[in-house]
Amino acid sequence: MIISKIIKYSGRLLVAGMVLLFCTCDQKDDETYRFKFQFITENYKPLNYVENSMVTGLAPDILKAVCNQLKIPFEVTVMPWADGYNYVQRTDNAVLFSTVLNSGRKNLFKWAGPIASLDWLFYSASQSPIVLSSLDDAKKTSKIGVIKDYAIEQYLLHQGFTNLVYFNNNVEGFDQLIKGGIDLYPSDKITAEAALEALNKSIYTVASKLTIQTDLVYFAFNKNIPDDVVADFQREIDQLKANNEIKSLYQKYLNSSDFPGTMQIYTEQYPPLTFRNSAGEISGFGSDIVYEIMKRNKLFVDIKLSSWSNGYQLALNNPNFCLFTMDRTPLRDSLFKWVGPIGTNTTWIYTKAGSGITIGSIEDARKLTSIGTVSSWFSDQYLRSLAFTNLVSGSDPDEMAEKLIHGDIDAFVCTSVTFPDILKGLGYSYSEVNPAFSLMSSDFYIAFSKSTQTSIVDQWKRTLESMKLDGTVDAINGKWLK
Repeated sequence: MIISKIIKYSGRLLVAGMVLLFCTCDQKDDETYRFKFQFITENYKPLNYVENSMVTGLAPDILKAVCNQLKIPFEVTVMPWADGYNYVQRTDNAVLFSTVLNSGRKNLFKWAGPIASLDWLFYSASQSPIVLSSLDDAKKTSKIGVIKDYAIEQYLLHQGFTNLVYFNNNVEGFDQLIKGGIDLYPSDKITAEAALEALNKSIYTVASKLTIQTDLVYFAFNKNIPDDVVADFQREIDQLKANNEIKSLYQKYLNSSDFPGTMQIYTEQYPPLTFRNSAGEISGFGSDIVYEIMKRNKLFVDIKLSSWSNGYQLALNNPNFCLFTMDRTPLRDSLFKWVGPIGTNTTWIYTKAGSGITIGSIEDARKLTSIGTVSSWFSDQYLRSLAFTNLVSGSDPDEMAEKLIHGDIDAFVCTSVTFPDILKGLGYSYSEVNPAFSLMSSDFYIAFSKSTQTSIVDQWKRTLESMKLDGTVDAINGKWLK
């Protein structure tokens, strides 16, 4: 019999609460798995939660399916997130779910998944006049609610937020948001709906103000659990994806079938290389290259659109992750696996036409009051490596282009391939800016995370070479870039 426990904390001591029936397994005692686990979770509906004296949700149902296959008898312990997060790190056989994989946590655990993706949004009360166009706007608000050690709390702290107010759970946070105790609360929509339902409120009681980032969700294993044990879990999760069981669970609990597959493919809004067109499709030169590679390999993965800084961090941290298009630079070379090149960029430092600003050298650029860059773009990384101290960075190239046109920054760093389209999309003309200084030329590629299987990367390389030989790449280039 599989059971689950709700464990209550008193300081640092575990005090057993009531034992709840979870489900049963068809297995004999002598058939159990070779490793004994402690599974730890929290109440975070709809991923994992207690309802009608049972632990349920997307993650517990996935875990139950894995355990049935591996013949694992287990107990699920429910505790507050911060307590569970610390407990699993110091307990040799413990597994924590559902857990976001990010740079701060990557080396603290071993990982199996992903089992879900979360799009974090800033929510306000529906009648709030707050307008957000960037994270900097959110920093100016009075109070933002968070939960300690949640991935989004760690992210906001890393971004320099100092206006955070702490709650024990999402229900408390949304309750204070509605009552005016805080200005903003970060959450994904599904979790927001669940928390508001517990308060007898609808999702229309709040309003989403800004998309923050996307995170991928995993089972996090204590680092002392053997690699082959984690690999067994990963194999079973991949099989659940292949036979559409996770799709069914996603539809049941998240009202969606858009679950993360065995490979993630992301890009950014960066026309004409990659962008979402007026029909809502991911399009552009780089996108056509990737679609053709997938078509020839009978691989069907939905391409996700994200901010570059978010996609870049996901590619650094998550296995089997593809991000395009990415300029290959010395700073990035050892961080990723590469397919390409598929094209060449020339990067310029742009000024506003008629500004009178001239840039004849790197030293001239260093003397400017402010230069706009996009976080995690290769040009931002390059200037930081040169110890530039006058950079104004943001996650959205449209935002930085607007700053240049309005005179809020002296210059903006962008490529000649993309800047005309960025300006056109904002209603401006390329004649309104001046390519003042050529910073560098570099080739751009399709990039894979370092932990992606070499066989996958090699297969993409071979396919791209065949596309170059048969003229397909030239045809796609002619469609978009000539």
